[in-house]
Amino acid sequence: MTTNFHSRKNPSSRTTNMKILSIETSCDETAVSIVEASGGLEKPVFTILGSSLFSQIELHKEYGGVFPTLAKREHAKNLTPLLVKTLQEAKLLEYNTESKLPSDIATDTWTEIENILEKEHGLFEIFKTTLENISRPQVDVIAVTSGPGLEPALWVGISFARALLKLWDIPVIGVNHMEGHITSVLLKTEELKISIPPLLTSHVLPLASTSIQFPALALLISGGHTELVEIKTWGQYSIIGQTRDDAVGEAFDKVARLLGLPYPGGPEISRLAQTARQNQIPHTVTLPRPMIHSGDLDFSFSGLKTAVLYYIRDHGELSENDKLNIAREFEDAVVDVLLTKTKEALEQTGAQTLIIAGGVIANKKIKHEFGLLTHTYTDLTVLVPETTFSTDNSTMIASAGYIQVLLYPDLLTSQRQIIAEGNLAFPKSS
Repeated sequence: MTTNFHSRKNPSSRTTNMKILSIETSCDETAVSIVEASGGLEKPVFTILGSSLFSQIELHKEYGGVFPTLAKREHAKNLTPLLVKTLQEAKLLEYNTESKLPSDIATDTWTEIENILEKEHGLFEIFKTTLENISRPQVDVIAVTSGPGLEPALWVGISFARALLKLWDIPVIGVNHMEGHITSVLLKTEELKISIPPLLTSHVLPLASTSIQFPALALLISGGHTELVEIKTWGQYSIIGQTRDDAVGEAFDKVARLLGLPYPGGPEISRLAQTARQNQIPHTVTLPRPMIHSGDLDFSFSGLKTAVLYYIRDHGELSENDKLNIAREFEDAVVDVLLTKTKEALEQTGAQTLIIAGGVIANKKIKHEFGLLTHTYTDLTVLVPETTFSTDNSTMIASAGYIQVLLYPDLLTSQRQIIAEGNLAFPKSS
């Protein structure tokens, strides 16, 4: 479902309490959550009642990246058991001894569900066997990722949500995965604290807060995306800068492969770079900072990866210190570009809040350097999601779904068609 972010109804101070069942299958994480949401747009509060996740990283390692057909198969296999586990954790799992539907209607219902799931190999069988005797849970809405992402993977989650709609008559809404990353900074757990091991100095970013001052700016950095998003208020998003080729996470993975490091490459590059700094390895590698002075807010990381390729080609066999040097210089180059563009965007938008989200924010160097922005911009609040919510997860889909329902209350009463949109994006700034 593509939402027109500029034709929303005025939600005023509407506050809605609801339980949201959320589903995430945009890439290689299969995730299901049940979240209780309250507080409205000004102070949204989320309580995680249950959450389950199956990571496919180990399965995709041999391919050096995510293999879409395998991801689709694993989503189909794992969604139903993850749902049951989540319902049980949320204390919403109840069994029927008898069907509440007359047998002829029940048969028709299962036929329709089978048709919905016909393209998801094996999903209908496990769905019916597992859920036919489970009562409708006390959930108000189902939020499912509709894009961006791998379309085969997205379709599994969407089909699963549509089957639940048919089985339990719970409304389903499609959620933009990138809006999920933006709202991930609203999520907190008591157990997790954001702290940054000292690199050059000691600095701690503020914990995610539900108090976001607008206008805001989001830097979204992940394996598939690098973009700067201006946020005028909830639901009003526009891209003011984006990568023209590789996303930053993709560049990390490609450079890691060039260095013979395992997938996923980002943490491996970060580990080597940190070792180089701690051991004060002399600098012997210089890499470009692509588009750092381009005069716009766009990024490009393909050339940086190519510069590493050429260095390795011309240098010959790499020593361990060579690898440490390349990793540190590559990470430094990425950070320099991200920081420079973000500072320009802050000046351009006058943002009062900076949100940095997506899986790459787990990188310690990036987190550290962006935390130091609060020394320069004393009125700026810098928010990052807790580690649990920085990578793809279903809880952030629930938080984004809650925002959407508050902005568009008719989503609960008027079912919209939801399709997988692999290239779904916010509108570009005019």
